[in-house]
Amino acid sequence: MGDQGAGGIESSGKRRFSEPNPNTHDDQIQQPTSQAETPSPQVEEQVTYTQNDSPRGHLFAPGAQAPQLLRNPSTGSNTSEYGPPRTQSLKDGRKRLSRDHAQESRRPQSSRPLEPPVTKATLSELDVNKIVHNPKLRHDINFDPELHFRPNLDGEKGRRKQDKANQFWTTLRSQLEQFISNPIEFQQQFHNRDWCLPLLLRSVKEIIQTLVPARDRAYLDEGLNVDLLMQQFNKGVADLEKLASWLSSVLKSHCAPMRDEWVEEMYTQLTNGNRTNNMEELVQGMRSLLSVLEAMKLDVANHQIRCLRPILIEDTVHFEQKFFRKKIQSGKLEPLPAQQWYHLATLECQPDVASRAAFGEMAIFFEALSKLVLPSNPDLLPNTFLFDEERMLKLRADMMDAVNLEVCMRTFEELEGKYRQSAIPTPYLATPFSDALGFLTAGSDDDSEFNFNGSRPSSLVFSSAGSATSSPRSSMILPSASTSSPVDFRTKSKNLYNSLTALLSTSPATVRPGFKWKAMKDSLALQIFRFTDAPQDVLLQFEDELDQHLGEPDSRIFQEVELQFHARLLAELQERVKEFRAHTGVNLFSIATGGRIHGPGRAWDGPRDRSSEHDTLESSLREAREEGGIEDMATRLTHLGILHWRVWAGLVYQTEVSDEMDTSV
Repeated sequence: MGDQGAGGIESSGKRRFSEPNPNTHDDQIQQPTSQAETPSPQVEEQVTYTQNDSPRGHLFAPGAQAPQLLRNPSTGSNTSEYGPPRTQSLKDGRKRLSRDHAQESRRPQSSRPLEPPVTKATLSELDVNKIVHNPKLRHDINFDPELHFRPNLDGEKGRRKQDKANQFWTTLRSQLEQFISNPIEFQQQFHNRDWCLPLLLRSVKEIIQTLVPARDRAYLDEGLNVDLLMQQFNKGVADLEKLASWLSSVLKSHCAPMRDEWVEEMYTQLTNGNRTNNMEELVQGMRSLLSVLEAMKLDVANHQIRCLRPILIEDTVHFEQKFFRKKIQSGKLEPLPAQQWYHLATLECQPDVASRAAFGEMAIFFEALSKLVLPSNPDLLPNTFLFDEERMLKLRADMMDAVNLEVCMRTFEELEGKYRQSAIPTPYLATPFSDALGFLTAGSDDDSEFNFNGSRPSSLVFSSAGSATSSPRSSMILPSASTSSPVDFRTKSKNLYNSLTALLSTSPATVRPGFKWKAMKDSLALQIFRFTDAPQDVLLQFEDELDQHLGEPDSRIFQEVELQFHARLLAELQERVKEFRAHTGVNLFSIATGGRIHGPGRAWDGPRDRSSEHDTLESSLREAREEGGIEDMATRLTHLGILHWRVWAGLVYQTEVSDEMDTSV
């Protein structure tokens, strides 16, 4: 490897981006120079907190390439990077550019330098001071034991961030390639202007400064002197491999052990890219560097959340009362709609003795709160629930799913009961060919459309002929009808319920609950139909009947099921409020978020010695289906309601209602 002179920039296109010098680290460091601070851009939400995803992993996809940054002549300024404009006075007092400057202004100019995808400003939300003063985060931490920060790349905003990041890395690669191929022109173009590399290095330094102790920052100023590094870069003597090694040692000494492999990958990419003059790998190394720093910042923030959680939870009521009192006093939050909602509830709700004994002074509030989660309730949430809106909507969606699922089971029971009584056992040899084929294939669920449980009876086989005109209706073959014992009916109901739950899990999470059920009504009807002994010609009629009940508040079955679920929910709320209301702070958080029941599965293993009569059997099955889901919803609603009442009772609900308030609303 030949030494590279320091007398200027070589014009050869074969020179490397940088070559390591034999100098020691101390030789590389000169007297620190003052470093200009990068202006902080407008902070856009860079991170979000969640309980599912881990911040580990590359934040930006390495394969995506955005179009290169276009260079358009400036039209909003009368100055130019090539020198001050020469002007000529006119009689009307207006000024215009001289011909020479007009020609210069028509030259393509670089647009404003792009900001790196991750900066100190974009990560400022992760600072402990921001965490402590974030009211929504402090509220959410009461309900989610797994709450943590992760990169916010969701939705349209996330896509724009990805595009902007790809544009920055593409521009950086283009600029580095220009430096290698035509250094003289590059120096003329960026002599007195920032470009992507110095902006990136300054951002890296600023982020590292927030991660290392104050005693190490002087050492950081020496090792990452951006102005000095850029001088060495312009003269062709920058030692990139030494810088990569130094950064690697600094990051490893301050990051979690699980990040060491990522740091090594970053070091390898930077050194290999420099040695082979591969700008793509070099830029990927810089990309990894920024991603490691973001992950380290996320690690620190998530550790701080874990440490601060008990303190923040204990202070929730006091903090939120102080926060919302200021909002009300400044006119930014109008309490009247919430007062009207609670006042109307006092007129409509008449809690019984058991309810008052369980809820105490919260009796009217919890009865009104339980109605807010009913699918048929058209009322909007009071504005006092602004921090709990997502949780309340999720509870309403879960109630909608539970009610509609029970509606499906009720229609199954009606259809099964109608045709089971008239079913006549048919010997195998007397079975028609089509039904016999269904009987023979009933034992193999691997090829069926819905393979949820191998123990369930298969009463529908789909054609595998691949006909372009075939459909689930036209391709099905029904087996012979047979009578069912109570045990068979219990097993059939359990398997159908599980298969419907699995079928619903395939629906996109972004679909609104009401739309989800309407979109899947035909599939649900067909799945229910498979478990009955009804003849094929009633399938279309059954689909229409199911459509009239799913999510329809005017439906008789829907109203009955919703009423029963609401009564069961109130009973469960009474038990939990009686248990939870004596707890505060961390104790309430622990008891409300620990040991929740997820799903209705456990209730299916209830007592087996119930009466064999059909009505009693159906009743026991319905109770089992309701139990698990209602218990979980009651636990969540109890936790939310108790905390909500403690914050808002004195601020809004128990205050005097304005005389001008229309009590008829």
